[in-house]
Amino acid sequence: MNPFRTAMISLMSRRSRFLATLILLGLTGSTLTACTKPSTETPVRVGYSAWPGWMPLKVAEDKGLFTSTGVPVSLQWFDGYLDSINALNVGQLDCNSQTLGDTVSSIAGGAELQVVLTNDYSTGNDQVIAAPGIKSVADLKGKRVAAEEGTVDHYLLLLGLKKAGLSSKDITFVPLETGAAAAAFAAGKVDAVGVFAPFTTQALKRPGSTTLFSSKDFPGAISDHLVCRKEFVAKNPEKVQKLVNAWFATLKQIKADPAPALAIMAQRAGVTEPEYKEYNAGTTILTLEQNKQAFKPGSTMQSLPFAAKEIGNFLQEVGLAKTTPPLEGVLQPQFVDGVK
Repeated sequence: MNPFRTAMISLMSRRSRFLATLILLGLTGSTLTACTKPSTETPVRVGYSAWPGWMPLKVAEDKGLFTSTGVPVSLQWFDGYLDSINALNVGQLDCNSQTLGDTVSSIAGGAELQVVLTNDYSTGNDQVIAAPGIKSVADLKGKRVAAEEGTVDHYLLLLGLKKAGLSSKDITFVPLETGAAAAAFAAGKVDAVGVFAPFTTQALKRPGSTTLFSSKDFPGAISDHLVCRKEFVAKNPEKVQKLVNAWFATLKQIKADPAPALAIMAQRAGVTEPEYKEYNAGTTILTLEQNKQAFKPGSTMQSLPFAAKEIGNFLQEVGLAKTTPPLEGVLQPQFVDGVK
């Protein structure tokens, strides 16, 4: 297994989102490793971890794009994704790179957070994989299906079942941590599994196994964001705007001169450039126009207002939220709308 994938496994599952976040709200944060730049202003503390949709932040740092857009940033890398969520929730970060699902989960647990930017959609890196002989979602009826309860892959599984006219009652759900779920499937102990990369690779080692569906089949269902503490946004709207400006300046830089950017991102990930390209293929970075569209009301998961409500309903369905999470004011589109 390559180093990046090994590192991903050590993240306590990037997709171990909703349940762990609620627990972590009451804990103290881990020690943070910061890379700061001298400035007369207090730097914005921004967290990120090993996911392709967040690697452009390292390009912004190395290319001086935060400085050129007028915002000092202390970019803080986390080996453990869940540690970054905890750091944001307890005030050790001003902003963090995390999923919409984890953000809604934190809000359900009492955190006051706001989404200011959409980085990407997972477009294939999350999959439901089935054993030989299971050729359709309908064939899952009565089968043993594993996933980490409360995670986005559990959510993806429920979406796939619903689309096929089934529900969680039509399967025997086996709640397992993502790595254990992939191992159980590979060993033939369950009939299907919901996992994210790199555990998809492990699961597909079972002879004859196939991907029934993936996040590519449900556009917008799994999205990643720059999320800030509500208090920080209220006190520092200019800094938040410049931070969002820097993100889009970075995307332009990557498009204009991709080779150096690829080298930076691959190095941060600890893999070769070809390996990074392969892993990056299942992630779709949103453009400015796509960002603006995502914040608008709609009736699909590509609309953040719709998606946030659906995720809130999911949290209640699986027992991770007793009431509907308070979502008013969580989405802050003015920052992407303000990019020139």
